[in-house]
Amino acid sequence: MTSSRRVDKQPAYVLHHRPFRDSSQLLDVFTRDHGKIVLVARGSRGSRSRLAGILRPFVPLHVSWVSRSDLGTLTGAEVTGAPAGLQGDALLSAYYVNELLLHFLHRHDPQPEIHALYAQALAALCAAPDVAPGLRAFELEFLGLLGYAVDLEYEAGTQRALDPESHYEYRLEQGPVPVARDTGPMVFRGELLSGIRAQRFDDADVLRAAGRLLRAVIAHHLGGKELKSRKVLLDVHRGRIAGSRDRNTGNG
Repeated sequence: MTSSRRVDKQPAYVLHHRPFRDSSQLLDVFTRDHGKIVLVARGSRGSRSRLAGILRPFVPLHVSWVSRSDLGTLTGAEVTGAPAGLQGDALLSAYYVNELLLHFLHRHDPQPEIHALYAQALAALCAAPDVAPGLRAFELEFLGLLGYAVDLEYEAGTQRALDPESHYEYRLEQGPVPVARDTGPMVFRGELLSGIRAQRFDDADVLRAAGRLLRAVIAHHLGGKELKSRKVLLDVHRGRIAGSRDRNTGNG
């Protein structure tokens, strides 16, 4: 006979929810001390459910559940703070962060440092007029906590410090390799790689280089899986650029 396990008032965020049967939901939940779990929230889509308005992303919660298998049953949830005030690019970026967690985290693997980093990322997205610096900082630290740290201090193989004026090709399984050429999808000046490591994202060149580098690193570790939220963000930005171009040329 399988014994049940009960957990009470665990700090958590809902990463994703989807309908389940007539009036219930399946929730992907990121908890502080139990990692990513999946819970059934029975009756939570019903008009009389007291949980209907709070089981959504970006709301800090305390959740309680009971489980006898890999799938648990939600027994309670309460809001512990104000929902993140996310709009526009910040909201799309927060969904992107959620997708990263959904793809990279393993079930039942406690990651309290990542849980704290996630809360910090939501706060940063709410506060900043430009979401890109906060996202790049999150990606760098997230990869490091997962054990996929991006080596931006030394040349691959030699352990020599990067030369600010030299060019390096960042090879995904090795790190920065000195090259004679100064162009290429993964070629960067040493000064830019050091800037990324120091998170000097107020420098536009460093920020652009970080986006190029981290996009490739994350795609490599995802093994070809496409992130829907990243595609939406790129489409939105392309639409804005096209609209601005049309207005400037009198075609809009």
